[in-house]
Amino acid sequence: MRSPRIRALGLSLALPVVLIAACGGDGSGGGGEGGGTATLKVLTVEDINDRVQAQKKILANFTAATGIKAELTAVAEDQLTTTLTSAAAADDLPDIIAAVPLATITQLRTDDLLDTEAAKAIVDSLGTDTFAARSLELTKNGDEQLSVPSDSWPMLLYYRKDLFEKAGLQPPTTYAAIKAAAAKLDQGGTAGIVAASAPQDTFTQQTFEHLAVANGCQLTDREAIALDSGNCAETLRFYSDLIREHSVAGNQDADTTRAAYFSGRAGMILWSSFLLDELAGLRNDAMPNCPECKTDKTFLVKNTGIVSNLQGPQGSEPATFGEVVSFAVLQDAATDEAKQLVEYLMSDGYEDWLKIAPEGKVPTRSGTKDAANSYREAWQAMDSGVDTKAPLADFYDAATLEAVQGGLDGFTRWGFGQGSGELAAAVGGQFIVPKALSELITSGGDPAQVAKGVAKETTTLKEELGF
Repeated sequence: MRSPRIRALGLSLALPVVLIAACGGDGSGGGGEGGGTATLKVLTVEDINDRVQAQKKILANFTAATGIKAELTAVAEDQLTTTLTSAAAADDLPDIIAAVPLATITQLRTDDLLDTEAAKAIVDSLGTDTFAARSLELTKNGDEQLSVPSDSWPMLLYYRKDLFEKAGLQPPTTYAAIKAAAAKLDQGGTAGIVAASAPQDTFTQQTFEHLAVANGCQLTDREAIALDSGNCAETLRFYSDLIREHSVAGNQDADTTRAAYFSGRAGMILWSSFLLDELAGLRNDAMPNCPECKTDKTFLVKNTGIVSNLQGPQGSEPATFGEVVSFAVLQDAATDEAKQLVEYLMSDGYEDWLKIAPEGKVPTRSGTKDAANSYREAWQAMDSGVDTKAPLADFYDAATLEAVQGGLDGFTRWGFGQGSGELAAAVGGQFIVPKALSELITSGGDPAQVAKGVAKETTTLKEELGF
């Protein structure tokens, strides 16, 4: 069973598409444009108790500063669609939704629930050039700004620097370097690499997509399904060979891969930035326990290198999979008050928002108009962790943290920012790729034929959903 933190790795991809009835409602409790007396209704998927309390404190600070009341309701991410469907039916939609992943933003757009004019006005007011350009691109549909990107997390490749140095290996930034390292480190009870392979697991989809975009494998090409391309077949071959030949036996997921790396039984691991605080020993139920960690609990973090952007042989440039989450203002909200709240959350309250979980909230806004890098610099000094709190800068050098932040520039997502976000969400929700990849790993076969099968299944899904 996944922990609540793993849910933040993007289970929204499993959400069914086009389920919310597109109906307006006065979710403001008496608001509307310039309502002035509204109590803003804020829905959030940051539903872990300490995070809920932190958000309530931020909203209280906003009320103290503006006089505008705001009430918070937390819901598990995998219950968001059901919650919104019920709210729409009751004509009681929230004004704002916080921490909304890309798949859900696309779904809200499909159902005509987003106030995109409000989103654009907020971004323009804060300053378009204060946001990472890629975060705005991924939250747009054409020229329409769908939401206000608040934070992000990247998929990363973590590797044992000590083992690499001893073996004379280059950092694993390319397919070739990853393959060479996995082969050489696969010995003496140590797997060369661990990565997700469970067939019905969003983590497998995300990890595959991370390697896929690095190799120029995309979901579509000018709206035609492109999963049967040579690039995608090569990615399937590369991934399946790595797991079959140089990893551990059996299906792997977020928990098993982390356990293998933390115990010192793997030379590399593909995981998100949510591993950063755990690797540093700041969470009691996920502590590094390698043999050397018994005498030095910081051994593993000191001997781990991190790569954000990867490049395959067919990739035009280094790229990475990452999630961008947003504040969404809904139609018929108390628009003036809602805009004030989101602007507050992205300015005076922004550092407090990022402090909720810095390891998984990499800022999409680098700074203000007057201090271009103020939020990026503040992020590095923020306390991370669950049971123990400490800045990530205590464990990772500036270059590493800058690479984590800079990974956003290389974010490439199937469909999003390309007009096919709805299809990407549906493909992820059906686990089309994870199931095919798992079968290829366990039973073998021709990756080119598997790629054709994936493309055929995706085409059928596209036709069934009318995309």
